[in-house]
Amino acid sequence: MAQPTLRRPVAAGRPTVPTPAQHVDWLLVGSVIALAVLGIVMVFSATRGTPDQPTTFFMQRQALFVVLGIGLMALFAAIDYRHLRDWSVPAGLVLLGLLLMVLSPLGSESKGTQAWFELAGFQLQPSEPAKLALIVGLAAFCTFDRGVLLDNRGIVTLFGIAAVPMMLILMQPDVGTVLVFGAIVLGMALVAGARPRHFAVLALAAILFTVLVLNSGLLADYQTDRLTAFVNPEDTGGTAYNQGQSQIAIGAGGLSGEGLFDGSQTGLDFVPEQHTDFIFTVVGEELGFLGAALVLGLFGIVLWRTFRTAQTARDDFGTVLCAGVLAMFLFQIFQNVGMSTGIMPVTGIPLPFLSYGGSSTLSLFCAIGMVLSVHMRRFL
Repeated sequence: MAQPTLRRPVAAGRPTVPTPAQHVDWLLVGSVIALAVLGIVMVFSATRGTPDQPTTFFMQRQALFVVLGIGLMALFAAIDYRHLRDWSVPAGLVLLGLLLMVLSPLGSESKGTQAWFELAGFQLQPSEPAKLALIVGLAAFCTFDRGVLLDNRGIVTLFGIAAVPMMLILMQPDVGTVLVFGAIVLGMALVAGARPRHFAVLALAAILFTVLVLNSGLLADYQTDRLTAFVNPEDTGGTAYNQGQSQIAIGAGGLSGEGLFDGSQTGLDFVPEQHTDFIFTVVGEELGFLGAALVLGLFGIVLWRTFRTAQTARDDFGTVLCAGVLAMFLFQIFQNVGMSTGIMPVTGIPLPFLSYGGSSTLSLFCAIGMVLSVHMRRFL
């Protein structure tokens, strides 16, 4: 590990040591804020109502979430990420408690999924901060003993830790979030030293688990149909309606789009859940291929800077921590865009920083804050 370079002394015999604030990754910060601001505009476009009955309700709320999120990002960046290891167990237990409570009468149900708490007019989805608790907890476990993942018992323990929150979330049921948890665990296990044979066994287990879930009766019929509809895209009048309308909207955008706030599909509200799950269709229709490419380019910068921070982290804990964040972002981006373009099943996974939602937006900003903390302290 390279040692920090001392600057010229400002006083005789007293060199100054670089501080964390001198190593902020402004490219990462700028890309995230640009995505969040664009998300506010896209949410407004999808929810602005009609000329006779305009509304800014969702836009104002999303703007509030972004402002709070930037504050949380700065807070997590200011905290030494190595201190998070000490809080991994208490934070994990608190989130497990919330995941249990949301299944009780205290939880709120929406569209067949009981995953939220209603608090003063806002919804709190505990599975979103639970992603962060999982990342921190697994990073602490993987680096407690560097060789822990080199044997079968370590792999079993790793997935045993993740299986508890995953089962609680599956009981809601929220298959999309379970898939995100699985991607996080696989990404962190890969970086921490899992061997190819472990992934082969896990792939077989995942296939078996998927078959069992789809045939267990745990999911409602419409949820099962939604997960499998992408294999029959011609059925645009049935369960594949969302994807069919989404593809029409994106295709209508062409190269440069129909113009901001001028999308016909968006204005007529043809795409269900367009301000949340299918926000990418607003980008594709109104800003066209060029706008969609810009969004994907900004996401590419976020992924690249997170990957680079994992490479240059001062210790293994920082590396594995960033790997978990990277896996989470990569899977959510790929799944959401794939869902909107018809190549992936509809799972209800939001597009980071663009989709409307407080719990998701705040948690994602916190995740970026952790990456910034690792980057800022790579020499300290």
